[in-house]
Amino acid sequence: MITILEELVNQIGSIVLVAVILSRFNFFKRLITRDKLPIKHLIILSIFFGLFGILKTYTGIPVMGALANARVVGVFVGGLIGGPVVGILSGFIAGFHRWVIDIGGFTAFPCMVSTILEGTLAGILSNAFHKSNPRWLFALWTGALAETMQMMILLIMVKPFESALQLVSLIGLPMIVANAIGISMLIAIVDMIANERDKIAASQSKVVLEIAHKTINIFRKGFNIKTATEAAKIIKDTTGASAVSFTNLEMILAHVGIGDDHHIPGSPLVTMITKNVLKDGKSRIANKKDDISCSHKECLLNSAVIVPLMEKDNVIGSLKIYKTGENSITPVDVELAEGLASLFSTQIELSRIEEQAKLLNISELKALQAQINPHFLFNSLNTIISLIRTSPDKARELLVKLGAYFRNSLNHSEEILLSDEIQNIKNYLEIEKARFGEKLKVIIDVPDDINCTIPPFTLQPLVENALKHGLLQKVEGGTIEIKAQKNGNDIFISVEDDGIGINEEKLNHIFDETTCSKSVGIKNVHKRLICKYGPSYGLKLRSTEGKGTSVYLTIPGAA
Repeated sequence: MITILEELVNQIGSIVLVAVILSRFNFFKRLITRDKLPIKHLIILSIFFGLFGILKTYTGIPVMGALANARVVGVFVGGLIGGPVVGILSGFIAGFHRWVIDIGGFTAFPCMVSTILEGTLAGILSNAFHKSNPRWLFALWTGALAETMQMMILLIMVKPFESALQLVSLIGLPMIVANAIGISMLIAIVDMIANERDKIAASQSKVVLEIAHKTINIFRKGFNIKTATEAAKIIKDTTGASAVSFTNLEMILAHVGIGDDHHIPGSPLVTMITKNVLKDGKSRIANKKDDISCSHKECLLNSAVIVPLMEKDNVIGSLKIYKTGENSITPVDVELAEGLASLFSTQIELSRIEEQAKLLNISELKALQAQINPHFLFNSLNTIISLIRTSPDKARELLVKLGAYFRNSLNHSEEILLSDEIQNIKNYLEIEKARFGEKLKVIIDVPDDINCTIPPFTLQPLVENALKHGLLQKVEGGTIEIKAQKNGNDIFISVEDDGIGINEEKLNHIFDETTCSKSVGIKNVHKRLICKYGPSYGLKLRSTEGKGTSVYLTIPGAA
């Protein structure tokens, strides 16, 4: 009995080889994590475990015309991991072979039955196995249970009973112990390999997150030589790659590391493998120097992974991670490069979106200026002309203010000082007061210690709207009041008038893009404030018909 046990334990060494082979299959890794597999993969696993059972039959130990073997190890593990389909099918493959080939004489048919039943038992226990912790311990005692069941089947089915009893007394304990250990060992090794891969994936994720943190704003500045070089340095320092390179569709944008003396930024692309990646948008691996196609004879770079950078569905460049050894690009390197390429592609696309938004704001600002200026210029010049003979000094003063107003209006900066905006409004209102006389009164209450920056043309359209659509509709005119005050770290600004007001229905839809209205200036300011500061910083309006309108805005963090 001891000799049988020793020989069965020696056979368990092959289990390590099986575990290593299994770990190379992606669908097996998916099976370990309980992903649902298509039936064809389950059949492949069944054949694999069934063939392993057949192999263990041939390596069995002859005992009384029968065999002591580890056939059940593969079948039972297959059932635990793959469920009933794999357990039953692999049990049938290994068991049917045992019966048809008739190795081991008088126990052939009972061994077939027991093998199929043990595979079925493992499949039934599969759900409980995947929920257990540790799984190797569950496999140990259920494997021992399955082998005990096999011994009972032999006692029931093998004739004469005396021979069955003698056989079971010799092989029963060794097979129960050795095969239970073999089953638990195979599960433990598979779990260990899976856990090791999880650790590698976690480490890779950590590297990607670290690079993401360091590069989060780089490509949002654009995809060019400067930003590509900054990102390449970070990737090389973080990953330890021999070299890192970025290209656009036409040239090298950056190359950091070995080979930077001849892989020069600005140089045209010559590598065919890179051109192919840019052409079809599929990642490629260069396993030797000839694949890289570097014309420099002393270049030490011998392998690389090249992945495309995308903007929506279009390839816009590539990321290349190099190593000095041939065939040294691993699946982990490929996954890392593809993860980084996806990250950078998103950043580049965001930079284009932000640039488009900025250009849209500039174009809207220019459109607003173009809408306001011709009418205002025409009316102002008429006013100044009428004053030249009657009040030349006043005409001269208004002409200076008009020039200052238009000069400031041509400012396309993203932000201007509040004081400059207020001064521009004063120039505007002085000219309008010359036209409308005592009908227009202006109150500006902006303390000197409040001088934040705001987007240009923020207040002027609000003042003009109050004047044209509020006050000038009243025969007696009215007052415009501009106030600013601190509110914690924010600046609260209001433009109020005592004009004719806005009816409730129009007020409720004043910012609605689907409606047509004359409030283009207010809509434009509202959109630009939201774009710059966020959705809670748009304009707020209050109005009562016959009493006037108030427009409020907040400049965050300006105090």
